[in-house]
Amino acid sequence: MDKTVRGTSGTKPVQTSPTPRRPLPDGMEEYMVHRVMQRVDVLLDQRLREAIALVIQEQTRSVLPRLREEIESVVRHAVYEAVADELASGNPTECGG
Repeated sequence: MDKTVRGTSGTKPVQTSPTPRRPLPDGMEEYMVHRVMQRVDVLLDQRLREAIALVIQEQTRSVLPRLREEIESVVRHAVYEAVADELASGNPTECGG
C-alpha cells in the first residue's frame, strides 16, 4: 500500500512505497545525496530571496509615508535656512538679463 506524504508550503505530494529498494551501486548513494543537496541549495536560495524581497517590499511600503514626510521637512528647512542666510548677508545679487 502506497502512502501520500504532503509537503509544506504548497509543495506537491510525494509518493512513498513500503516495498524495499534494491541496494544502490557503490558511490551512487553519495552521488545522489550530493545532487539532492545541490537542488535543495538552489531551491532554498530562490525561495529565501523571494521571501526576503517580499518582507522588504512590505516594510518599505509601511515606512514610505513617514520617509516622505521627513524628506519634505528636511528640504523645507534647508530652503528656509538658505533663503534666510542669503537675506541676512545683505549682498544683493544682480540679475543678468
